[in-house]
Amino acid sequence: MATDRTSLIDAYERGADLPAQSLRGLTPDELQRHPPENAGPEVGKWSIHQVIVHLADAEFALADRVKRIVAEDDPVLLAWDENRFAARLAYDKQSAPDAAALVALTRKQLARVLRTLPPEAFDRTGRHSERGPQSAADVLNMAVSHMDRHLGFVRAKRKLLGKPD
Repeated sequence: MATDRTSLIDAYERGADLPAQSLRGLTPDELQRHPPENAGPEVGKWSIHQVIVHLADAEFALADRVKRIVAEDDPVLLAWDENRFAARLAYDKQSAPDAAALVALTRKQLARVLRTLPPEAFDRTGRHSERGPQSAADVLNMAVSHMDRHLGFVRAKRKLLGKPD
Protein backbone atom coordinates (compact mmCIF):
# COMPACT_ATOMS: atom_id res chain seq x y z
CA MET A 1 0.00 0.00 0.00
CA ALA A 2 1.49 3.31 -1.07
CA THR A 3 2.01 5.78 1.75
CA ASP A 4 2.27 9.17 0.07
CA ARG A 5 0.19 10.49 -2.81
CA THR A 6 3.07 10.70 -5.32
CA SER A 7 4.02 7.07 -4.67
CA LEU A 8 0.37 6.09 -4.88
CA ILE A 9 -0.13 7.80 -8.23
CA ASP A 10 3.13 6.30 -9.51
CA ALA A 11 2.04 2.80 -8.45
CA TYR A 12 -1.35 3.31 -10.08
CA GLU A 13 0.17 4.55 -13.34
CA ARG A 14 2.78 1.75 -13.45
CA GLY A 15 -0.08 -0.72 -13.79
CA ALA A 16 -1.33 0.88 -17.01
CA ASP A 17 0.47 -1.42 -19.44
CA LEU A 18 0.62 -4.59 -17.34
CA PRO A 19 -2.59 -6.19 -18.67
CA ALA A 20 -1.39 -5.82 -22.29
CA GLN A 21 2.01 -7.25 -21.35
CA SER A 22 0.33 -10.25 -19.71
CA LEU A 23 -1.29 -11.18 -23.06
CA ARG A 24 1.99 -11.41 -24.99
CA GLY A 25 2.84 -14.74 -26.54
CA LEU A 26 -0.56 -16.32 -25.92
CA THR A 27 -2.75 -17.83 -28.62
CA PRO A 28 -6.49 -17.13 -28.75
CA ASP A 29 -7.07 -20.68 -27.47
CA GLU A 30 -4.70 -20.16 -24.55
CA LEU A 31 -6.39 -16.87 -23.66
CA GLN A 32 -9.81 -18.57 -23.52
CA ARG A 33 -8.67 -21.73 -21.70
CA HIS A 34 -10.04 -22.17 -18.19
CA PRO A 35 -7.73 -23.68 -15.58
CA PRO A 36 -8.45 -27.19 -14.32
CA GLU A 37 -10.98 -27.40 -11.47
CA ASN A 38 -8.26 -28.58 -9.06
CA ALA A 39 -5.75 -25.85 -10.00
CA GLY A 40 -6.18 -24.09 -6.66
CA PRO A 41 -7.23 -20.64 -5.45
CA GLU A 42 -3.97 -18.98 -6.60
CA VAL A 43 -5.02 -19.67 -10.21
CA GLY A 44 -8.68 -18.75 -9.98
CA LYS A 45 -11.50 -20.03 -12.19
CA TRP A 46 -11.63 -17.53 -15.03
CA SER A 47 -9.66 -17.68 -18.28
CA ILE A 48 -6.90 -15.12 -18.84
CA HIS A 49 -9.21 -13.46 -21.36
CA GLN A 50 -11.95 -13.09 -18.75
CA VAL A 51 -9.51 -11.71 -16.18
CA ILE A 52 -8.35 -8.98 -18.57
CA VAL A 53 -11.92 -8.00 -19.50
CA HIS A 54 -12.75 -7.95 -15.79
CA LEU A 55 -9.79 -5.64 -15.15
CA ALA A 56 -11.18 -3.19 -17.71
CA ASP A 57 -14.59 -3.20 -15.98
CA ALA A 58 -12.94 -2.79 -12.59
CA GLU A 59 -10.75 0.08 -13.82
CA PHE A 60 -13.80 1.89 -15.13
CA ALA A 61 -15.65 1.43 -11.81
CA LEU A 62 -12.69 2.41 -9.64
CA ALA A 63 -11.75 5.43 -11.77
CA ASP A 64 -15.39 6.56 -11.64
CA ARG A 65 -15.34 6.29 -7.84
CA VAL A 66 -12.17 8.37 -7.56
CA LYS A 67 -13.58 11.02 -9.89
CA ARG A 68 -16.86 11.19 -7.98
CA ILE A 69 -15.06 11.50 -4.65
CA VAL A 70 -12.90 14.34 -5.96
CA ALA A 71 -15.64 16.18 -7.88
CA GLU A 72 -18.77 15.65 -5.76
CA ASP A 73 -19.67 16.02 -2.12
CA ASP A 74 -20.12 12.67 -0.33
CA PRO A 75 -21.10 10.68 -3.44
CA VAL A 76 -22.59 7.20 -3.32
CA LEU A 77 -20.14 4.63 -4.70
CA LEU A 78 -22.05 1.66 -6.04
CA ALA A 79 -20.89 -1.90 -5.49
CA TRP A 80 -21.03 -4.37 -8.37
CA ASP A 81 -20.97 -8.14 -8.68
CA GLU A 82 -17.94 -9.19 -10.76
CA ASN A 83 -19.31 -12.69 -11.34
CA ARG A 84 -22.60 -11.35 -12.72
CA PHE A 85 -20.66 -9.00 -14.98
CA ALA A 86 -18.59 -11.92 -16.28
CA ALA A 87 -21.67 -14.10 -16.79
CA ARG A 88 -24.01 -11.51 -18.28
CA LEU A 89 -21.78 -9.15 -20.25
CA ALA A 90 -20.38 -11.60 -22.81
CA TYR A 91 -16.84 -11.52 -21.45
CA ASP A 92 -15.86 -14.33 -23.81
CA LYS A 93 -17.02 -12.30 -26.83
CA GLN A 94 -15.20 -9.10 -25.88
CA SER A 95 -11.64 -8.33 -26.96
CA ALA A 96 -8.94 -8.88 -24.34
CA PRO A 97 -6.46 -6.62 -26.20
CA ASP A 98 -9.09 -3.86 -26.39
CA ALA A 99 -9.84 -4.34 -22.69
CA ALA A 100 -6.11 -4.05 -21.90
CA ALA A 101 -5.95 -0.85 -23.97
CA LEU A 102 -8.90 0.58 -22.00
CA VAL A 103 -7.07 -0.13 -18.75
CA ALA A 104 -3.97 1.64 -20.05
CA LEU A 105 -5.89 4.68 -21.25
CA THR A 106 -7.94 4.92 -18.07
CA ARG A 107 -4.92 4.75 -15.80
CA LYS A 108 -2.80 7.14 -17.83
CA GLN A 109 -5.59 9.71 -18.14
CA LEU A 110 -6.61 9.56 -14.49
CA ALA A 111 -2.97 9.75 -13.36
CA ARG A 112 -2.67 13.04 -15.28
CA VAL A 113 -5.65 14.40 -13.37
CA LEU A 114 -4.44 13.09 -10.02
CA ARG A 115 -1.08 14.83 -10.40
CA THR A 116 -2.89 18.20 -10.63
CA LEU A 117 -4.90 17.76 -7.43
CA PRO A 118 -4.09 19.31 -4.08
CA PRO A 119 -3.20 16.90 -1.27
CA GLU A 120 -6.56 17.34 0.46
CA ALA A 121 -8.38 15.92 -2.58
CA PHE A 122 -7.05 12.48 -1.66
CA ASP A 123 -8.70 12.71 1.76
CA ARG A 124 -12.17 13.49 0.36
CA THR A 125 -14.62 10.64 0.85
CA GLY A 126 -17.62 8.97 -0.69
CA ARG A 127 -19.94 6.33 0.72
CA HIS A 128 -19.54 2.86 -0.74
CA SER A 129 -22.90 1.09 -0.86
CA GLU A 130 -21.49 -1.92 1.02
CA ARG A 131 -18.22 -0.81 2.69
CA GLY A 132 -19.13 2.64 3.95
CA PRO A 133 -16.82 5.69 3.78
CA GLN A 134 -13.85 5.50 1.40
CA SER A 135 -11.36 8.21 0.51
CA ALA A 136 -9.91 8.82 -2.94
CA ALA A 137 -6.61 7.42 -1.60
CA ASP A 138 -8.43 4.30 -0.34
CA VAL A 139 -9.92 3.66 -3.77
CA LEU A 140 -6.59 4.22 -5.54
CA ASN A 141 -4.89 1.78 -3.18
CA MET A 142 -7.69 -0.68 -3.90
CA ALA A 143 -7.15 -0.25 -7.66
CA VAL A 144 -3.43 -0.99 -7.29
CA SER A 145 -3.94 -4.06 -5.12
CA HIS A 146 -6.87 -5.31 -7.23
CA MET A 147 -4.75 -5.34 -10.37
CA ASP A 148 -1.81 -6.95 -8.57
CA ARG A 149 -4.08 -9.71 -7.28
CA HIS A 150 -5.66 -10.45 -10.65
CA LEU A 151 -2.37 -10.33 -12.53
CA GLY A 152 -1.10 -12.86 -9.99
CA PHE A 153 -3.88 -15.16 -11.23
CA VAL A 154 -2.76 -14.51 -14.80
CA ARG A 155 0.87 -15.36 -13.95
CA ALA A 156 -0.29 -18.63 -12.35
CA LYS A 157 -2.41 -19.44 -15.43
CA ARG A 158 0.51 -18.67 -17.75
CA LYS A 159 2.70 -21.00 -15.69
CA LEU A 160 0.13 -23.79 -16.11
CA LEU A 161 0.26 -23.15 -19.87
CA GLY A 162 4.07 -23.35 -19.84
CA LYS A 163 4.31 -19.65 -20.77
CA PRO A 164 6.74 -17.62 -18.65
CA ASP A 165 5.98 -14.00 -17.71
